[in-house]
Amino acid sequence: MALAVERIAKYAIPISIGFTLLQSSIYDVPGGKRAVLFDRLSGVQKQVVQEGTHFLVPWVQKSIVYDVRTRPRNIATTTGSKDLQMVSLTLRVLHRPEIGMLPQIYQNLGLDYDERVLPSIGNEILKSVVAQFDAAELITQREVVSAKIRQELVQRATEFGIRLEDVSITHMTFGKEFTKAVERKQIAQQEAERARFLVEQAEQEKQANILRAEGEAEAADIVSKSLDKAGNALIQIRTLETSKQIASALAEKGSQVTYLPFGGRSSAPGSETSGSSSGFLLNLNP
Repeated sequence: MALAVERIAKYAIPISIGFTLLQSSIYDVPGGKRAVLFDRLSGVQKQVVQEGTHFLVPWVQKSIVYDVRTRPRNIATTTGSKDLQMVSLTLRVLHRPEIGMLPQIYQNLGLDYDERVLPSIGNEILKSVVAQFDAAELITQREVVSAKIRQELVQRATEFGIRLEDVSITHMTFGKEFTKAVERKQIAQQEAERARFLVEQAEQEKQANILRAEGEAEAADIVSKSLDKAGNALIQIRTLETSKQIASALAEKGSQVTYLPFGGRSSAPGSETSGSSSGFLLNLNP
């Protein structure tokens, strides 16, 4: 029994040391990530380690794992436009590291490369581009501004080994003075539109009055010419027509009306008869 324990103790220490060395010499690179090896003797290795299980020399080499999947980041800044209006912008950037440049990124920037680079170059590009446009142009030419920011930001990020998948402006606000100026402009435009409508309406009414007056003048001229040709006959005809209209109106109200042209009389008993100078008689019997 003592001999067995002695043998176990004899081999246990080498086995444990060997297991520890084996465990220390194996490392995994998960999916969507890459690794860079740091050698204590030669420095950062130029080769990028792909996904999977790999070996290294324990205590001499160390693996640094990078996430190479696309990640979002917001960059916010407040700057002045070409016409000295204050503008607040928020930029959304989708970025990931260039896999082939991971050793240089680790040497120059470290693991938090995006924290070191993107805010600085983002603010710089935003301020330089916004300063080229007026506040109104930033609204009307938003696509042009966004494309210019994207072009310059992609170019600058490439210098640091960062690849930008997408760049877009998600938020844009202006200072209080500019906002009030825009509101005043909108009110002035609405008032101008209303004034133009009133002018057009007055012009249409004027044209209508002119046409109405011309029509009345032509009608009066026709009546005057007719009177010259027919004398009082036209007046008598109009008088008879008016008398008929009055009699019809009274008849609709339930009264008995007798129409006698040219001084005629009603023969109805118990009626009161009256004649007019124009030759008609209205006989009313309730």
